[in-house]
Amino acid sequence: MWLPLTTPEQLTAIAQESHEHPVLIFKHSTTCSISAMAKTKIERQWADSGLADTTIYYLDLLRFRPISNQIAQQFSVHHESPQLLLIQGGECTYDASHMGIQLREVKEVIAG
Repeated sequence: MWLPLTTPEQLTAIAQESHEHPVLIFKHSTTCSISAMAKTKIERQWADSGLADTTIYYLDLLRFRPISNQIAQQFSVHHESPQLLLIQGGECTYDASHMGIQLREVKEVIAG
Protein backbone atom coordinates (compact mmCIF):
# COMPACT_ATOMS: atom_id res chain seq x y z
CA MET A 1 0.00 0.00 0.00
CA TRP A 2 2.59 2.59 1.09
CA LEU A 3 5.30 3.80 -1.28
CA PRO A 4 8.16 5.46 0.59
CA LEU A 5 8.79 9.11 -0.26
CA THR A 6 12.50 9.65 0.36
CA THR A 7 13.90 11.95 -2.34
CA PRO A 8 13.08 15.45 -3.58
CA GLU A 9 13.07 14.11 -7.15
CA GLN A 10 10.05 11.98 -6.31
CA LEU A 11 7.98 15.15 -5.82
CA THR A 12 8.56 16.11 -9.44
CA ALA A 13 7.53 12.62 -10.50
CA ILE A 14 4.46 12.75 -8.24
CA ALA A 15 3.37 16.06 -9.76
CA GLN A 16 3.76 14.57 -13.25
CA GLU A 17 2.01 11.34 -12.26
CA SER A 18 -0.91 13.33 -10.86
CA HIS A 19 -1.75 14.54 -14.39
CA GLU A 20 -2.59 10.92 -15.24
CA HIS A 21 -4.30 9.86 -12.02
CA PRO A 22 -4.75 11.14 -8.44
CA VAL A 23 -1.86 10.62 -6.03
CA LEU A 24 -1.91 10.75 -2.22
CA ILE A 25 0.87 11.79 0.14
CA PHE A 26 0.67 10.93 3.83
CA LYS A 27 3.04 12.87 6.07
CA HIS A 28 3.69 10.99 9.30
CA SER A 29 5.64 11.69 12.46
CA THR A 30 6.86 8.35 13.79
CA THR A 31 7.01 9.66 17.39
CA CYS A 32 3.51 11.15 17.54
CA SER A 33 0.64 9.05 18.88
CA ILE A 34 -1.98 11.08 16.96
CA SER A 35 -0.04 10.51 13.75
CA ALA A 36 0.08 6.78 14.52
CA MET A 37 -3.69 6.76 15.07
CA ALA A 38 -4.30 8.56 11.76
CA LYS A 39 -2.03 6.10 9.92
CA THR A 40 -3.82 3.12 11.47
CA LYS A 41 -7.19 4.63 10.55
CA ILE A 42 -6.11 4.99 6.92
CA GLU A 43 -4.80 1.42 6.85
CA ARG A 44 -8.04 0.03 8.35
CA GLN A 45 -10.26 1.93 5.91
CA TRP A 46 -8.10 1.55 2.80
CA ALA A 47 -9.57 -1.69 1.40
CA ASP A 48 -13.15 -0.37 1.59
CA SER A 49 -12.38 3.23 0.61
CA GLY A 50 -12.68 2.83 -3.15
CA LEU A 51 -9.14 4.23 -3.36
CA ALA A 52 -7.23 0.94 -3.51
CA ASP A 53 -6.02 1.76 -7.05
CA THR A 54 -4.75 5.18 -5.94
CA THR A 55 -1.03 5.56 -5.37
CA ILE A 56 -0.24 6.59 -1.79
CA TYR A 57 3.19 7.80 -0.71
CA TYR A 58 4.39 7.74 2.88
CA LEU A 59 6.74 10.43 4.17
CA ASP A 60 8.58 9.89 7.46
CA LEU A 61 8.78 13.51 8.63
CA LEU A 62 11.55 12.94 11.11
CA ARG A 63 13.90 11.37 8.58
CA PHE A 64 12.97 13.58 5.61
CA ARG A 65 11.94 16.99 6.98
CA PRO A 66 13.39 18.90 3.99
CA ILE A 67 11.03 16.96 1.70
CA SER A 68 8.10 17.96 3.91
CA ASN A 69 9.16 21.59 3.55
CA GLN A 70 9.41 21.15 -0.21
CA ILE A 71 5.88 19.64 -0.29
CA ALA A 72 4.52 22.68 1.56
CA GLN A 73 6.19 25.04 -0.89
CA GLN A 74 5.54 23.10 -4.11
CA PHE A 75 1.86 22.39 -3.39
CA SER A 76 1.09 25.60 -1.44
CA VAL A 77 -0.07 23.89 1.74
CA HIS A 78 0.63 24.64 5.37
CA HIS A 79 2.74 21.96 7.05
CA GLU A 80 0.82 19.68 9.41
CA SER A 81 1.52 16.30 10.94
CA PRO A 82 -0.09 13.96 10.32
CA GLN A 83 -1.35 15.24 7.00
CA LEU A 84 -2.94 13.67 3.93
CA LEU A 85 -2.64 15.47 0.60
CA LEU A 86 -4.43 14.66 -2.66
CA ILE A 87 -2.46 15.73 -5.71
CA GLN A 88 -4.34 16.08 -9.00
CA GLY A 89 -3.19 17.88 -12.13
CA GLY A 90 0.02 18.89 -10.37
CA GLU A 91 -1.85 20.67 -7.56
CA CYS A 92 -3.06 19.83 -4.08
CA THR A 93 -6.86 19.53 -4.26
CA TYR A 94 -7.42 18.19 -0.73
CA ASP A 95 -5.48 18.34 2.47
CA ALA A 96 -6.48 17.36 5.96
CA SER A 97 -4.65 16.75 9.18
CA HIS A 98 -4.98 14.88 12.42
CA MET A 99 -8.32 13.14 12.90
CA GLY A 100 -9.83 15.33 10.15
CA ILE A 101 -8.37 12.95 7.57
CA GLN A 102 -11.34 11.25 5.87
CA LEU A 103 -10.86 8.84 2.97
CA ARG A 104 -14.54 9.32 2.11
CA GLU A 105 -13.84 13.01 1.48
CA VAL A 106 -10.83 12.16 -0.69
CA LYS A 107 -13.04 9.87 -2.79
CA GLU A 108 -15.63 12.67 -3.15
CA VAL A 109 -12.99 15.16 -4.32
CA ILE A 110 -11.66 12.69 -6.88
CA ALA A 111 -15.19 11.96 -8.14
CA GLY A 112 -15.72 15.69 -8.59
